Amino acid sequence: MFEEAAGYMKEYPVRLVDGDGISLLSKYVEEVPEDNVICIFHTHVANQIPKEKNDQLLQTIETIGKKRDVFHIYNNIQDKYLHLDYYLDGVEYRNTIAKTDGHGRWFEWLLKNEM
Repeated sequence: MFEEAAGYMKEYPVRLVDGDGISLLSKYVEEVPEDNVICIFHTHVANQIPKEKNDQLLQTIETIGKKRDVFHIYNNIQDKYLHLDYYLDGVEYRNTIAKTDGHGRWFEWLLKNEM
């Protein structure tokens, strides 16, 4: 599986960008084709960012979510839990999906199998 996943890097190379990711987020979202879903993922970073910047990040994601479907997977903004918040057709959904260790050694799913 790793070899297959690594093969995608040749076809779709990663582009690294220097700058303030929060301020640049809207600009780069505009480059994503409309038929793609936006996925914003970060862990163990937000606790190192000033509250004002975290607030700006959440506001930016909300603004994007009014126009585009967007998934935001994160922890360490308001607590150490893993969250999956998303906007579909402009409607916001918030989910706490796992308990996590501060250094990623373990996690415990909070999702229930509804089958």
